[in-house]
Amino acid sequence: MSDRQLIVVLLCVCFPVLLKAQDAQVTQFYATPTYISPAFAGTGLQTRLGMAYRDQWPSIPGAFVTANFAVDQYVSEMNSGFGLLVNHDRSGSGALRYTSVAGQYAYEIELKRKVFLRPALQVGWVNHAVDYTRLVFGDQLARGGTVGTYENMQGTSVNYADVGTGLLFFTPKMWLGAAIHHLNRPNQSLLLNEARIPRKFSMHGGYRMSVRTPVIREHAQSFVFAFNYRSQDKYDQLDLGGYFERAPFYAGLWYRGIPVFKRYDAGYANNDAVAVLVGLLVNDLRIGYSYDITISRLATHSGGAHEITLGYEIAQKHKKRSAAKRRVVPCAKF
Repeated sequence: MSDRQLIVVLLCVCFPVLLKAQDAQVTQFYATPTYISPAFAGTGLQTRLGMAYRDQWPSIPGAFVTANFAVDQYVSEMNSGFGLLVNHDRSGSGALRYTSVAGQYAYEIELKRKVFLRPALQVGWVNHAVDYTRLVFGDQLARGGTVGTYENMQGTSVNYADVGTGLLFFTPKMWLGAAIHHLNRPNQSLLLNEARIPRKFSMHGGYRMSVRTPVIREHAQSFVFAFNYRSQDKYDQLDLGGYFERAPFYAGLWYRGIPVFKRYDAGYANNDAVAVLVGLLVNDLRIGYSYDITISRLATHSGGAHEITLGYEIAQKHKKRSAAKRRVVPCAKF
């Protein structure tokens, strides 16, 4: 590891009070939609399972690896959706780790036929930890030994509660939602100081357009156009993209950034990545892969980002058909 890379890792791990924490981002956010907002809990037709694994900037030592698991269920007798979301995030060669477990609840209100509103709440518990033994400190390099600064540092783990909320409006053709995470702004400092997580606001939505042709009738075809805006502290990003769906195949293209309206430094455009994704549906199993092509200043050094998702929906066929006639959330599957 070069001196410059070492300094970056040390700053991220040892001085969180100077840096603003940012939540991990994913490209296939509709593979586990409850990660975006608890209001998506129970929007499947019955029990829904989702998993995602993301390796961001693999060419940079100490980059970011994120994994999440989600399960949610709609209970028609209660007009309610329940969800469980587990996230794990590693950075700094695995030295810095976040693990969270959150319960989610959404209440579904039918405003009129096939028009729904879903307010939601999320309550979770987070463990934020650091393993100093996985880092190399400056005094270790100078002395040529293994005894280092970390042996005198206090704080290797902290636990805290985390609260979020969401709201989702949808019809058979469109959806629009908003969410706020870290409502209570928990303190995540590992150095017995104060480093409160800034609230994250997100807005997301889209439109599904069915394609009907006289030639192909047995395979449904659709174009799905969507956006996902996120803002946390002074940083924000906008994902714009679309999918083409012709079961069992799916393909999508996304752009991430706000190049015209937002700059963080003079001469530095807010461009992040262009993402290409493909998906396959095998019975009730969804398999997705996406690759982020970095277009920022890190383009030649990052190695992009790889993301793999799996999804499975457990539903009895007769219940699935009857539920689909009443409520269909038109957002994409990946």
